[in-house]
Amino acid sequence: MEHSIWIERYRPQNFNELKGQKEIVNRIRAFVENKNIPHLLFTGPAGVGKTSLILIIAKKLFGEYWRENFLELNASDDRGIDVVRNTIKDFARTKSIGNVPFKIIYLDECDSLTRDAQQALRRTMENYSKTCRFCLSCNYSSKIIDPIQSRCSIFRFKSLSKDEIKEIIDVVSKNEGLAVDDEAAEALFNLSNGDVRRLENIMQSCASVEKNITKELVYKIASYADPKEIKEVLELSVKGEFIKSRDLLLNLMLKDGLNGIDIIKQIQKEIWNLKIEDNKKLEMTEKCGEIEFRMVEGSDEFLQLESLIASFCKK
Repeated sequence: MEHSIWIERYRPQNFNELKGQKEIVNRIRAFVENKNIPHLLFTGPAGVGKTSLILIIAKKLFGEYWRENFLELNASDDRGIDVVRNTIKDFARTKSIGNVPFKIIYLDECDSLTRDAQQALRRTMENYSKTCRFCLSCNYSSKIIDPIQSRCSIFRFKSLSKDEIKEIIDVVSKNEGLAVDDEAAEALFNLSNGDVRRLENIMQSCASVEKNITKELVYKIASYADPKEIKEVLELSVKGEFIKSRDLLLNLMLKDGLNGIDIIKQIQKEIWNLKIEDNKKLEMTEKCGEIEFRMVEGSDEFLQLESLIASFCKK
């Protein structure tokens, strides 16, 4: 147990333990109590409980036979039409074990399925609905074809709130003997952005270094710049002090080992904490989007960040 990773150690095992999706849990619990579920489509950001909820459904429905009646596939790995035609069909056409008349196939990251595979999946969902129910999980429901969406009950998951993240921090801290001060808890929330998996990974990394978790340790472990330093870079650039702003930014990148995309996301967030006119904030945010696109396309990161700061200095 001591050597298990925390995202598995603290994975919710029943409906009451799942944080942040109260209405969804209540509706799913009603399906499970009636021993009948429709095809499900869970959509939402990473680390908010989609996979955990499907595992809870399988364990509650099938009890000790849940592994025999449950097939999990990651569609980003098994994304072709052959997987739908072979693996999924072979599992779907056989009878379930136990007193529930259907099995469950769970397709994670199904927005990675090719369009042909999605068309084949649509037919399979129709043909084998008596012996198998499909649970699909994705980050972007817009990438799922309409015929599949219309065959599923869609549940839209949201990122966890600050209070819910704080509850998880308190539980993990108590169980692991950690001391987390308020500033560190705030930093953990900002870094996790409502993603429990990311939160627990950062906490486990911090705990391997020090039981007393501080804000500085959190930012260092996560390779994330202190927001105050990013804000200082922005304030210098807005005042027109390009050289000072650039040197501070370069020092941040070297000291914290940050890449350009990480920096851009932090800059974009901190722009809205500056005491300048809203019109300037809008222009700066638009410029951030343009620079991020250039980086993704392969431009030199520091050159693009210099260009960004130079544009701020001119405003």
